[in-house]
Amino acid sequence: MKFGQTIYLDYNATTPVDPRVIESIQPWFFEKPGNAASRSHAMGWMAEEAVEQARAQTAAAIGAKPGEIVFTSGATEAVNLAIKGIGARYARKGRHFVIVATEHQAVLDTCTYLAKHGFEVTVVDVNAEGHIDIEELAAAIREDTVLVSVMMANNETGVIHPVEKIGDLCAERNTLFFCDATQAAGKVPIDVESMGIHLLALSAHKVYGPKGVGALYVRQSAPRVQLTPLFHGGGHEGDMRSGTLNVPAIVGLGCALEITAAERDRENKRLAGMRDRLEAGLREHLEGVYVNGDTENRLPHVTNLRFLHVQGDTLMTRMGSSVAVSSGSACASALAEPSHVLLSMGLSEREARSSIRFSLGRFTEPDEIEEVIRLVVREVEALRDVSPVWEMYKAGMLD
Repeated sequence: MKFGQTIYLDYNATTPVDPRVIESIQPWFFEKPGNAASRSHAMGWMAEEAVEQARAQTAAAIGAKPGEIVFTSGATEAVNLAIKGIGARYARKGRHFVIVATEHQAVLDTCTYLAKHGFEVTVVDVNAEGHIDIEELAAAIREDTVLVSVMMANNETGVIHPVEKIGDLCAERNTLFFCDATQAAGKVPIDVESMGIHLLALSAHKVYGPKGVGALYVRQSAPRVQLTPLFHGGGHEGDMRSGTLNVPAIVGLGCALEITAAERDRENKRLAGMRDRLEAGLREHLEGVYVNGDTENRLPHVTNLRFLHVQGDTLMTRMGSSVAVSSGSACASALAEPSHVLLSMGLSEREARSSIRFSLGRFTEPDEIEEVIRLVVREVEALRDVSPVWEMYKAGMLD
């Protein structure tokens, strides 16, 4: 379906709230106004019960126990709580972190902050397909390493990392494993126990839930992970995250995760088919179209495409209000710099700037994909028709 006149293909930036989720949320704004921490009356009890139901739904979505779920304002807060919380709590054991070059900006910036405050951060590179080398990761882990952070699936390319192998490695080396699963939640099966994950972040607005709410999984046994909280004032969420709980949004998170888990397999097949059609259609009509990243081990709804000798930002501007796509992470879209993910994969700055991320979702229809193919082909051809660089390429004067 279109949103106004726009075909929305930026689901990795955010998703529309599913009408079923909206229905689950609505009573908690007015009819049921209780504070979940109010233990002296029925409205508070109802709110607490709703929060605990959402906690159980969230835990079920990742194979955790309800008591291991901490609600936050989103994935960014969850990332900060995990990384800074571990840094403060385990500083006596060690002050060394290992992360991957293609992590989300929330991880990169949080670790940059720690590096300015006496911690050491080792960044592991990726190959041309966006994957890490497990041996390189192992070599980066030291005796004083307290946390390894590797995202489950990349937000720009959809590349899925070998989480189980990383979990096994961290267990062998006696270090904690934090996984940012913001893009993976609802798209791939997650079992924090079998994957050896100790901390995991996710967000509602990536799974057709409301913005402004997320969760952090914190393992409570074998080993029990402890965090120093970011916020103080009331001791909510097991003393890990003080503040009045956002009951409507938390209810929406639980509902959204439950719906997404129930529909995942069918939806993944549908989305992968449309994504593959998009790639094939563009490559059929245009030369110089390349997929950035591994085309096998990736999320089913994402493709990051590079259009040779075309500026991605110019292409997006020409499509105007017709198609909503992105040149990279929404959280870094205000920056003028090219994608750090694509640069880390070995692309040149020119190649990175010629790339666009298309991310499909629950409300994408096959006829919209056909329309996008026509629009992109038309605009790329128009840009190349007036491009001296393209003329030089066609004449064999440029690669």
